[in-house]
Amino acid sequence: MTSAPQPQPGIMEIELYQGGASKVAGVEDVLKLSSNENPHGASPAAMEAARDAAGAMHLYPSTDHAGLRAAIAEIHDLDPERIICGAGSDEIIHMLCQAFVGPGDEVLHTEHGFLMYPISARAAGATPIAAPETDRTVDVEALLAAVTDATRLVFIANPANPTGTLLGGQAVTRLADGLPEGCLLVLDGAYAEFAEEDGLGLAQRRDNVFVTRTFSKMYGLGGMRVGWGFGARAVIDVLNRIRGPFNLSNVALAAAEAAMRDRAFVDACRADNAAQRGRLVAGLRDLGLGCDESHANFVLARFADRDAAEACDAALKASGVIVRHPVGYGLGDCLRITVGDAAGVDRVLDGIAAWVAR
Repeated sequence: MTSAPQPQPGIMEIELYQGGASKVAGVEDVLKLSSNENPHGASPAAMEAARDAAGAMHLYPSTDHAGLRAAIAEIHDLDPERIICGAGSDEIIHMLCQAFVGPGDEVLHTEHGFLMYPISARAAGATPIAAPETDRTVDVEALLAAVTDATRLVFIANPANPTGTLLGGQAVTRLADGLPEGCLLVLDGAYAEFAEEDGLGLAQRRDNVFVTRTFSKMYGLGGMRVGWGFGARAVIDVLNRIRGPFNLSNVALAAAEAAMRDRAFVDACRADNAAQRGRLVAGLRDLGLGCDESHANFVLARFADRDAAEACDAALKASGVIVRHPVGYGLGDCLRITVGDAAGVDRVLDGIAAWVAR
């Protein structure tokens, strides 16, 4: 019997990514707060556009995503020729690694950084390197100290996932300034719509800065899988050479373009998230839990130890509330809680209060 082909070096070192749970055995009234989804769903305009586009699903989509890129460029005042679209920002991250790193190269990220960074680095044959954070916040000096002659990509999420902390614009600029020639700083802006910093201005001015964004969070299109990236034309040209020509469907393109143009929906969601996030943070602190200021649509609650976090997680699940226990991010003593609507925030706080009382 012939043997199966062997994977490339580094592939078997990849830990399988685990998404947020969505079900609890024996519980029907489940509140999912584990994946940072928009509690208000998608824009009605986006849903209508998707329904209209479904009638043409037998046709191949455009290969250049011109309509969506034009909408993104119009809203953010960007050059559409410097925009690339992908199946979620995950695909953009993966393409960056595929295009710019290989065996012998290093990809730098922070110790609690998004798990797709080391996954995509190893898939390309490169070595992921984790730099320490300070109080769950990106530490610029620690990152720069970890840069070597082999460093090709540096990934930071801003705001960060799963901590929700934010690195200010001056600190991001200092990081970009400190990187050597030939090293690209990638600002993962999956949660930028909820924050004061988006990195796009820096990427407009500097060829060594690239920004990724997603439609999965603020825009409520997680199931559509649409993301985009913005950077120097030379970088976009390289990525387009490896991008699949039909990587986004007609339906996804139509929904994303309509979602991008529906600014009233975005503004309403942002305002409600800020209000409910404030309630959630205050409520957690009143219950004696540690909680950093979050600049995203989730909050990281800190417990006395891992046992306490696991016990609270179990109690919440028993009541039908699903949050994220971010053990894989090195935060076993924490729970990451998506900011829901007003009723959702009430329910999670009531559940934790009941656990604390016990």
